[in-house]
Amino acid sequence: MPDELLKWVLQALDDLKAREVVVIDVRGKTSVTDYMVVASGTSDRHTHALADAVVGKVAEHKIKPLGVEGEHSKDWVLVDLGDVIVHLMLPETRDFYQLEKLWQMDAEDSAAV
Repeated sequence: MPDELLKWVLQALDDLKAREVVVIDVRGKTSVTDYMVVASGTSDRHTHALADAVVGKVAEHKIKPLGVEGEHSKDWVLVDLGDVIVHLMLPETRDFYQLEKLWQMDAEDSAAV
């Protein structure tokens, strides 16, 4: 199921031309989710449209998000689908938080921190 869910998320993001889509497999690093998807929008309107597209795509398969955070934010929307968590950000916000770098660290690196 997580792989199908991921496929639907990626389709929705591709349909609306999300930028720099990165999938991070976090199985074994956290029990919270299996995959994190990080993508950029070109504006706050585009970022919110991407979130709406993800929610709409999974709804076609009778899946409701566990939560959507940042709906009133200008720079970051998070869609929690359980097995897949989607972070949609403006490029400058993404550069600042560097989620990819954080979650792609090896277990050895995180133990040394």
